[in-house]
Amino acid sequence: MGVSGPIRVVVAKPGLDGHDRGAKVIARALRDAGMEVIYTGLHQTPEQIVDTAIQEDADAIGLSILSGAHNTLFARVLELLKERDAADIKVFGGGIIPEDDIAPLKKRGVAEIFTPGTTTGDVVAWVRANVRAVAA
Repeated sequence: MGVSGPIRVVVAKPGLDGHDRGAKVIARALRDAGMEVIYTGLHQTPEQIVDTAIQEDADAIGLSILSGAHNTLFARVLELLKERDAADIKVFGGGIIPEDDIAPLKKRGVAEIFTPGTTTGDVVAWVRANVRAVAA
């Protein structure tokens, strides 16, 4: 497509979870790696997240979920992206997500799930390898 410039990632905290330390750590790591990061803050609805991603011309959405609502919230974000003809925006996420839920989430279209203990370097490397190359 001839896309140039840095990778643009929306980092979001959907739902009622009020813990955002991990999201902020990931946002900083991606930014330090040369990506443009839009952090939406706490308590975002899937609609707000998708609107932001489209408005910001994001390449990816990173969702941080600790509340246990990952199956519902990831699915809704993916559904809205399809409805808005923006399914090319990759969705990845992390948080407290049980191992048994990871395969079904990926089957629904979540590109990757990062669980506790994943290094920021691993997340940055995955985004670089799977979203698109950072322009030189």
